[in-house]
Amino acid sequence: MPTAAECLVEFLARQGIDRAFCVPGESYIALLDALHAHDRIDLVTCRCEGGAGFMAVADAKLTGRPGVVLVSRGPGACNASIAVHTAEQDAVPLILLIGQVEKRDLRRNAFQEIDYASMFRGIAKWVGEATEPDQVPELIARAHAMAMGSVPGPVVLSLPEDVLAMACAAPLPPATLPSPLPPSPADAARLAALLRAAERPILLAGHGLDTPGNPADDGRAALRRFAEAWELPVALSFRRQDLFPNDHPLYAGDLGLRNPEAQRAAFAEADLVLALGTRLTDITTQGWSWPVPRTGETGQRLVHVCADPRFLGWLFPAELALAADARATIAALANEAPGAPPGRAAWNARLRALQVADMQVAPRSWPDGLAFAQVAKRIERLAPPDAIVTLDAGTFGAPFYRKVAWVPPQRLLAPISGAMGFGVPAGVAAALRCPGRTVIALVGDGGVLMTGGEYAVAIARGAALKLVLSDNGTYASIRIHQERAHPGRVSGTTLVNPDFAQWCAAFRVPVTVVESEADLPALEAALTAPGAAAILVRTSLEAVLPRPLAAE
Repeated sequence: MPTAAECLVEFLARQGIDRAFCVPGESYIALLDALHAHDRIDLVTCRCEGGAGFMAVADAKLTGRPGVVLVSRGPGACNASIAVHTAEQDAVPLILLIGQVEKRDLRRNAFQEIDYASMFRGIAKWVGEATEPDQVPELIARAHAMAMGSVPGPVVLSLPEDVLAMACAAPLPPATLPSPLPPSPADAARLAALLRAAERPILLAGHGLDTPGNPADDGRAALRRFAEAWELPVALSFRRQDLFPNDHPLYAGDLGLRNPEAQRAAFAEADLVLALGTRLTDITTQGWSWPVPRTGETGQRLVHVCADPRFLGWLFPAELALAADARATIAALANEAPGAPPGRAAWNARLRALQVADMQVAPRSWPDGLAFAQVAKRIERLAPPDAIVTLDAGTFGAPFYRKVAWVPPQRLLAPISGAMGFGVPAGVAAALRCPGRTVIALVGDGGVLMTGGEYAVAIARGAALKLVLSDNGTYASIRIHQERAHPGRVSGTTLVNPDFAQWCAAFRVPVTVVESEADLPALEAALTAPGAAAILVRTSLEAVLPRPLAAE
């Protein structure tokens, strides 16, 4: 008779889960043994639970299946919690499996015990705990369904170590996932009528279209076909730049941090906003200021489509609120005849011109290093059509959101949650998942010593990951806010860094140091050479500080 751990592993394998990430712990030895005996799931051993969790999040973004991460109780679960928060903010399916204290010790404040229902209540979609081995098949099936259903997100399953090792007589249930919910025919017809009448519409696309798959089921392809058929300008929710070709005439830009005022003003003139597959969170709505609520004949008509009705009608009353799947909504309009007023073309061209202007980078030299926007533009030029770029949080990443044109099937994996430490683990996961594609991980000197050690995982497995490290000796994002709020009063944002060239060399990869524009050809050579490589860029702080201060 199989153990509960063996049943859990077999269920995951039947759902197409072929990889899991872990930091080993004695509290789930039985689960590690079950994976050892299983030939369909690759176990990636990581250096920190936070890094393992970030890898699982990135892997889920690439596959559309739940990322799976295994950690031990107490400290391991605490370290992994950053990935749970990231998955929730990023709408990514994640299954966190925690080896718990023995059943007899539950709720007795045993060594390293935590009540995970209380701990994760605010950030996980669901938290379960097995107390009998026969519960495990049901609980892992529920975990899978909750992670994938509606708006995807993280789930947590607590597994006492003795329960995992016990024999399990319960059969494995089939995976149960609800079919994508379409709008009613009447609502589809009403939406089509609104689109045909709108002279200045904006299609705001979000997580509901971030669905990799075959051409008939790929969310990106569906979005492009829909926008072209209906002549709709496309704006993308926060850090979703790879959902739509950024070089397309209908691409109007993203809703992110510090959008240009001219672009914000133009978006405010839209007469219809179709928010498709997005939760309309604070950054995408520019601080809850857009779309402008409609009052009488003023304001903007809003159609909000989100698979989870909890996210409808928060601060933005919608003329049409649809608890429906984004792709199913597009499919429901297939029988409707597209149409557009004569003024639509001029509106689309105006939004496109604003976006093109925002993507320009003015050449300028700085005495303290290289403006990282120049690195971003070089990567844009060199990146193959199927390249994957992973970004950590930090100011160095800003040019990749506003100055680089992403064109599917290129992928940009960035933490919508703003979590530092994401970039390197995400790059490792991408390089393992897609060994035939160019993968570039970019990280700042603040984030690299958080989880940069996961680069060792890539090297150990022979992954050809390119690591680009921006070094300006500062937590620059916070320094910028600090200079605006308290000019000249630098506190807590300066970094005294190690010799990063030697640190990179310790991974036994070629290291390239880029200190000025004269070194950019060396950067290009390192990025295009086969195999793994590390590139250290001495990045200008002056280039990103508020202008009056930088000019002094």
